[in-house]
Amino acid sequence: MSGNIHLHWYLPTNGDSRGLTGSGNDSHVVKFSGGFRAPTLSYLGEVARAAEEQHFHAVLTPTGTWCEDAWITTAALSQETKRLKFLVAFRPGLISPTLVAHQAATFQRMTGGRLLLNVVTGGDRFEQARFGDHLDHDARYERTEEFLSVMRGVTSAAADQPFSFKGKHYDIREASIDPTPYDLPQIFFGGASPAAQEVATAQADVYLVWGRPPALEAENIAQLKARAAAKGRSLRFGVRLHVITRDTEDEAWAVADKLLTSLSPDHVQKARELLAKSESVAQSQMSALHTHREGLPASARELEIHPGLWSGYGLVRGGAGTALVGSHAQVADLIEAYHSAGFDHFILSGQPHLEEAWHFGEGAAALLKARGRLAPVFP
Repeated sequence: MSGNIHLHWYLPTNGDSRGLTGSGNDSHVVKFSGGFRAPTLSYLGEVARAAEEQHFHAVLTPTGTWCEDAWITTAALSQETKRLKFLVAFRPGLISPTLVAHQAATFQRMTGGRLLLNVVTGGDRFEQARFGDHLDHDARYERTEEFLSVMRGVTSAAADQPFSFKGKHYDIREASIDPTPYDLPQIFFGGASPAAQEVATAQADVYLVWGRPPALEAENIAQLKARAAAKGRSLRFGVRLHVITRDTEDEAWAVADKLLTSLSPDHVQKARELLAKSESVAQSQMSALHTHREGLPASARELEIHPGLWSGYGLVRGGAGTALVGSHAQVADLIEAYHSAGFDHFILSGQPHLEEAWHFGEGAAALLKARGRLAPVFP
């Protein structure tokens, strides 16, 4: 299993900050703290170049009305970088699958094959409604599977034998998109519900989760691998985590303690009320890490749910709610533990994203590289 860890970083297209709030899908609910950095092309370029200078394969962009458009932002940043890939998140129900296939083929040719796709079905019915999408949870995943079937179909169809598809949600007639000289980009996909897992085992290349303890995720991976194999497919796995890595364990936990000081019980309560409205099963799993707790803990260590795994982000942030916290060696060891559980892709982030990319890159990532654990990064 050595030499197969792919490290990715997060691109804060909603802006950045030194606090737990202000650079995620929470800042429309609670005010950011600690100094806000606007998501300008200049600043995002700094983050992307830092990721490229370190050991990261790609940067993930979020998607939603609360951040900049991922396609436009990454197209611009592709000209600010040389080899870094872009994991572009998008919502499949809001755009034609043939058009996405066309955009992907163009992006690949314009950047030298530097695109990855993150398909986000959407677990927030209120946000979906802003776009005029009113399907229920399971119907959205049913539509996603049709969407991915069309994407794969139109990019593998010959020009003289175009692809047609008639489903419940799409009626595609005689379409063909030529992706040469590249293939369709790898498809990253997440979702913890049975409907989501059905799509993942049938269509995804990499199945993404938000980080729970490695042993718990290992059970899930074994089940999903078996289900994909029964469909004649192989499935790889990725985990989305925050990270706080320093020269010593005490220094790292001191940073986590400082992050807590920027919060108030009101921040936590407002976030809890918002996240309770989500239809996402994965979000429910993250929120469940705190259902027993009221208010703020006295120290960050009170939210350590596994050695080196901290659930503090989930107090006020939707999505990934856990972080790897510790010395560079401890964080590298924990990443190896996740790798042993079955994860090849690690999508990481930290506050602020520019500085933390260097902390992690020069620390834990450098150790993983020295141990021969990282997959090669090619120009």
